[in-house]
Amino acid sequence: MSNSNSNEDFLKIENDNLKIHNKFLEEKILELENKLKSYTNNTSHKKYYNKNSDIVKERSKEYMKKIKETNPEKIKEWRHQAYLNRKAKLNLNNNI
Repeated sequence: MSNSNSNEDFLKIENDNLKIHNKFLEEKILELENKLKSYTNNTSHKKYYNKNSDIVKERSKEYMKKIKETNPEKIKEWRHQAYLNRKAKLNLNNNI
């Protein structure tokens, strides 16, 4: 009987430790998500794009031109992936 009580006590302590650890990890996730938000799609990025859309488009054209020259297989890979995504989306819409 004392063995089962000690086992139950151990399990309760272990459960409490896991709950504390889980709470800590949840708080850490929220903290990291908030930090990440400051780097992705915040208003300053949108303002920059609105003011400099021509520059951004020109840079992307230059990048694509560079990729065509250096690694044309990459473009084929991107186009194939886009095709698969369109096909999956079309199948999903047809199944609904």
